[in-house]
Amino acid sequence: MIIHGRIFSSTYGGTMSLDPVYHEAIDSLTDVFQRANKLGLREPTAMSVATADAEGRPSVRIVLMRHFDARGIVFFTNAHSRKGRELAVNPFASACFHWEGLGEQVRVDGPTRPVPAEESDRYWESRRRASQIGAWASEQSAELSSRERLERRVAEYEEKFGAGPVPRPEHWYGYRIEPIRIEIWRDRPARLHERTFYELREGQWTRRLLFP
Repeated sequence: MIIHGRIFSSTYGGTMSLDPVYHEAIDSLTDVFQRANKLGLREPTAMSVATADAEGRPSVRIVLMRHFDARGIVFFTNAHSRKGRELAVNPFASACFHWEGLGEQVRVDGPTRPVPAEESDRYWESRRRASQIGAWASEQSAELSSRERLERRVAEYEEKFGAGPVPRPEHWYGYRIEPIRIEIWRDRPARLHERTFYELREGQWTRRLLFP
């Protein structure tokens, strides 16, 4: 399933042999992502991603899912950002999607690791030039003395790269959340919501229903 460009199709990361229960979970995620895409939302792939530092203190922010298949959920960011620094010392993340128009929520938890460089390169090359320049200009999460300082840095990098291609910074790349827990929540009357919980336990996927 390629999320960037909002193209949704069921794929499983090549020739992967999937546990039948995990196959069901991936099919369920594919279905809800496809239905969310049809809502006409500006950002149907927006998700909250929570990370934590070495002391276990959490932080959360909205990012965009850019790729999804059986290997997990991919987002791209600056590795020098707060989330990048936290993932360097505590490589585990939790992602949460919610679509009010569907009355559904999805949670995906798991270890997180950088995607291969060629995968980051492909996505980088698909970005608008202005976004590429912005990634160079922004020292993400560092203190900014003024808006004018950021605008000057943008101008500096526009001059540096001229009309030529803008290379991907080494510190800008994708992370993949590799699922070990997946929950699909569906709104039901009288707050008797439906919660389907998938979990990887001792190398095997399980499926359970949870009380709302």
